[in-house]
Amino acid sequence: MAINKVVASFEEAVADIPDGATLMVDGFAGPGGTSQNLIRALRDHGARDLTIISNTAGLASVIGFGTLPGDRPVDIGILVDNGQIKKVVASFPVSPSPSRPTSYERAYREGKAELELVPQGTLAERIRAGGAGIAGFYTPTGAGTALAEGKETRIFDGREHVLELPLRADFALLRGHKADVMGNVIYRGTSQNFNGVMATAANVTIMEVDEVVEVGELDGHDIHTPGIYVNRVVEIKS
Repeated sequence: MAINKVVASFEEAVADIPDGATLMVDGFAGPGGTSQNLIRALRDHGARDLTIISNTAGLASVIGFGTLPGDRPVDIGILVDNGQIKKVVASFPVSPSPSRPTSYERAYREGKAELELVPQGTLAERIRAGGAGIAGFYTPTGAGTALAEGKETRIFDGREHVLELPLRADFALLRGHKADVMGNVIYRGTSQNFNGVMATAANVTIMEVDEVVEVGELDGHDIHTPGIYVNRVVEIKS
């Protein structure tokens, strides 16, 4: 009998996320490639003191990328508004518009949330290292800046490099386009950004998808993340 990783609801999928958990959340700028339904379910679940690892700290409500007219965008900003976020590890934690700060930006200024700022390429590689079991790597990115303060540095080929450590998470909340019941996933559009590496670097990977199919219906050449990295799949119901 084939393994079936399909979960009946988003609420069930996030029900065991505890207070103090570390989560990886996908997305690039707007909510189009973001696990909006899982984030909303996590807000309703109410787990607190969360650490979020993500490219942004929630920009959808400010810039509206990927949002249809009249839609209310959903990203990790709603978790910030609900007082659930303790810390964010991100590359773009603030709004591109100083006059339109994000929810996280306001929380940070008020001392309600912590920040670890990571260059985007370094963020992707730290997550990849976490999934691959790599203990650390050296990069010239950030050398000689405030981002290198307190970190080990070495000179390679006459250039200073910073030691960066891997990132892992308790849970990953990710968005896919299509999955089979065993958790093999195909991404589309902006959901292809950090999803592949995040899926490998979390203890429990939860995937919301547009469609769930039976085993054998996906072309193996099209699969982006194999089911071995996916623990739960939830289909978006229209």
